[in-house]
Amino acid sequence: MIDLAGVIPITATPFHPDGRVDEDSIVSLVEFEARCGVHGLNVLGIMGEFHKLTESERRRVAEVFIKSAAGRFPIVVGTSHAGTGACIELSQAAEAAGATALMVAPPPGLKGDGAIMAHYRAVAAAVSVPIVVQDEPVTTGVIMSTELLARIANELPACRYVKLEEPPTPTKITALRRLPGGDRFRIFGGMNGMFIFEELSRGAVGIMTGVAVPDVLVRIYDLFRAGDVAGAAATYDRYASYIRYEGQQGIGLALRKEVLRLRGAIQSSHVRPPGPSLDDVTRAELRAILERNKLLTA
Repeated sequence: MIDLAGVIPITATPFHPDGRVDEDSIVSLVEFEARCGVHGLNVLGIMGEFHKLTESERRRVAEVFIKSAAGRFPIVVGTSHAGTGACIELSQAAEAAGATALMVAPPPGLKGDGAIMAHYRAVAAAVSVPIVVQDEPVTTGVIMSTELLARIANELPACRYVKLEEPPTPTKITALRRLPGGDRFRIFGGMNGMFIFEELSRGAVGIMTGVAVPDVLVRIYDLFRAGDVAGAAATYDRYASYIRYEGQQGIGLALRKEVLRLRGAIQSSHVRPPGPSLDDVTRAELRAILERNKLLTA
């Protein structure tokens, strides 16, 4: 069984300007990510606008990504859904298509540790591939304590990974790893890459984020894992202003899709409505910061 680690970007779902899924751009996006040296891809996360896709589209998008990757690196497929039964169906379809692992967030607004455990227990029992527990309360509205996460790790062996995105993520990583059984999880950071250096320093095995410059994150990760901690910190510091700009609340998705378009990864930066768009001033700012940091090519 493959152990996930490293930079595993949350991929965009490319659309044509009329809103149709652009399968050709999925192929080119996978090639872009491969050139960037990523260690895997995470398909149909929040960055992938999964909540705006029909269930048949979700299945098809996962299939095209998996086929395009052609076994070169692991593919994690997001199968989160408001209903446990639907989540199970999507999870089984993703496994059948060849997904290496699944990413599952608790249903939006779900309350109570027992209900959250029951959801993960049911999904874990229905599949044979590992599950990445997505802890992202901003979107789901669900707070998962470190105690609950440790319980999931202890009671559900299929839940081998957690993507921590409740700020402050470095502090939560340390708190989780100090709990009995908490170190059974292989922890991934997220949070737009803003704390990648601190997350790695606290024991994360990698990062899953929608940042559109995965090559930068790969450099940071590779330096850190090679023992050049100072070099990893200096590389992060060099690109911190760009990472800050790209991670803006409200327009981050539109910024990232535009960066992917400018870097030749996808044909259109269309965001399915309802969704953000960029004005001319923002587009000019974005191009300027990309040019300053020499990030327009991969």
